Amino acid sequence: MVYLDNAATTLIRPKSIIKAANKAMLNAAGYGRSGHKAAIYAGEIVYKCREMVQKLFNLHSPEQAIFTLNATHALNQAIYSFVPKAKKVAITGYEHNSVVRPLHARDIDYYIIESKLFDEKSMLLGVQKALDKGCDLFIINHISNVFGQIAPIEQIDKMLYDANASMIIDASQSAGKRKIDLCELKSVKALCTAGHKGLLGLTGTGILVVCTDEMLNPLMQGGTGSLSNDLNQPYMLPDRLESGTPNIVGIASLSEGINYILSSDYEENLKHEQILLAKVVKELSQINNIEVFSNNRNQAGVLSFRHKKIPCEKIAESLAEDNICVRAGLHCAPLAHKSAGTLETGTVRISFGFDTKIKDIDKLCSKLKSLNIDKI
Repeated sequence: MVYLDNAATTLIRPKSIIKAANKAMLNAAGYGRSGHKAAIYAGEIVYKCREMVQKLFNLHSPEQAIFTLNATHALNQAIYSFVPKAKKVAITGYEHNSVVRPLHARDIDYYIIESKLFDEKSMLLGVQKALDKGCDLFIINHISNVFGQIAPIEQIDKMLYDANASMIIDASQSAGKRKIDLCELKSVKALCTAGHKGLLGLTGTGILVVCTDEMLNPLMQGGTGSLSNDLNQPYMLPDRLESGTPNIVGIASLSEGINYILSSDYEENLKHEQILLAKVVKELSQINNIEVFSNNRNQAGVLSFRHKKIPCEKIAESLAEDNICVRAGLHCAPLAHKSAGTLETGTVRISFGFDTKIKDIDKLCSKLKSLNIDKI
């Protein structure tokens, strides 16, 4: 199998992650609810993972790490907590439906930062326009799940901090792939990410990092294992935003995934990603009727393309017949497609994982070169 759908979910993981999950499955019970050995072990797993998140993002405290079901859950919690306090909200033109739908559902009037694909200067100008219009809370997709475009969050952070504005970062595609130092980013109120993509954890895991001392409104309320005689949700983190029994097995896998990432060479990983990206762009650009959306200078390991004559879904189906796994369509981000001019067609998306090899790219491109329009 050639697996090139890591932007959706990482499938192939280091063995140490599976081992950690299996151990938790067999030995860990309810977290924060009892004092027996199996419950204590569950508590150790959860706290260790908070410490790993603290190291990954350079947090002041492990309690800033809130475990969620996925990035969507984390983004909904962040939006529910911070948007009502904002004067006006701005989002980039490349946001996922995990941002756009919660805003729409709450009838929030938001400003869309228009910018050209892969154009940092254009995005920064758009951020300034949003500030000029009075926007004071910005939701920024760090890496586009459709095009791999990297937003210049360091420059945006400085602009927002100087203007007394704030930022929520959607790091679903960047966590584990790009260094993010939340002690250096001064405007950030929250970072949201999935645990099952670049962080290599199992599905059903996500992280909300809270970077403020504000009292946040919990999206859910219930049992936390603390202050049980009070009908009000506990005030302290992480309890305030973590009701119910967490996914202990998933968190064990996430902890080991972050440990694997922290133990690896970031620079080497980035270099390998860029080698893969350059190769696939070169190969696809030489195939008739294929349009590639790329800019190696400002792009991570996510690439979209489309064929002028063959629908994207048909291409993905044909690749799947050869056990080559990609994704086709709008990728839950119609706003990004509208911004890039691909809303009517969608794209075929390939995305690299930690184990993606040159030979995987060779097989993909060989198959695409042999596509027979009449048989698809």
